[in-house]
Amino acid sequence: MNTNVKTELLRRMSAGKEHPVSGQQLADEFGVSRTAIWKYVKELETEGYEIGSVRKKGYYLIASPDAVTPAAIQQYLTTPLYGSTIRYTGTCPSTQLIAHDEAQNGAADGTVIIADEQTAGKGRLSRPWSSAAGKGIWMSVITRPALTPQQAPQMTLVTAVAIVRAIEECTSVTPSIKWPNDILVNGRKLTGILTELQADPDRVKAIILGIGMNVNQEPDDFPSELQSIATSLRIEEGQPVSRAKLVAAVLSYLEQYVSLYVEKGFAPLKLLWESYADSIGRRIRVSTLQETYEAVARGISDDGRLEVQLDDGTIRGIYSADIHII
Repeated sequence: MNTNVKTELLRRMSAGKEHPVSGQQLADEFGVSRTAIWKYVKELETEGYEIGSVRKKGYYLIASPDAVTPAAIQQYLTTPLYGSTIRYTGTCPSTQLIAHDEAQNGAADGTVIIADEQTAGKGRLSRPWSSAAGKGIWMSVITRPALTPQQAPQMTLVTAVAIVRAIEECTSVTPSIKWPNDILVNGRKLTGILTELQADPDRVKAIILGIGMNVNQEPDDFPSELQSIATSLRIEEGQPVSRAKLVAAVLSYLEQYVSLYVEKGFAPLKLLWESYADSIGRRIRVSTLQETYEAVARGISDDGRLEVQLDDGTIRGIYSADIHII
């Protein structure tokens, strides 16, 4: 099946009953048979789309499932690169594992691996991540920016800014960023980011951005131990949110901001990141593998370190730690 034809069919049918899509016209445009268009319609129906028809005029979309298939996402895409290739699977242990293999096999910059469910999702420090079927966005984006390995850690921060901008575009929710890799709403975790690197000593081969976002969970969908610390966009918004639209928005901002980072450096993105940060100017508890101490968060450095001020006035830069606002 030609995903481009299927995506274009879905995009045009979304205009509704007043503007039905002519199957013959679309067949002529793409150089396929009228029967092929009919098969695309039937395939979309098996995926949960409700499609109507107007005699001698064509097809229109009545209702859409909350799907994250390539056609569902690509009908909303505005990016020239990110998301042009989407590999979808109903269920898998982890999209990161698939993405690593795809990257090593030459997958193009901006390739997306997305699953409806993960059975062994993980976050930073290999912590488990609950990835229920049909409820969230579980995806990995293969990026190949012209960066050095030393510049790779900032990609987590770049990704965080892209995600909060996408959430603001698609919902009325106001998110914040918790250093280094979490998106929060009202102090509860909404999204985690896992950045992994494939590199030679002097150049980045691929940076794989794993994104786990709670979208349409209701409180009872979370394990009991997470119900007080996790949230979803549906809980915060009070209504379901289109996962496909949100994925497309994330990819749009991500392509824009990665390009900005490569061209202009981290400085403009640092300002954006700090504008969303939940801890700047606040007293925090810092826990590293070696020690735990209290300090005031001051901001982030140009290389992505969290800068904190100790009680004696000393400024310290942190590369990796868990932080908690006191």
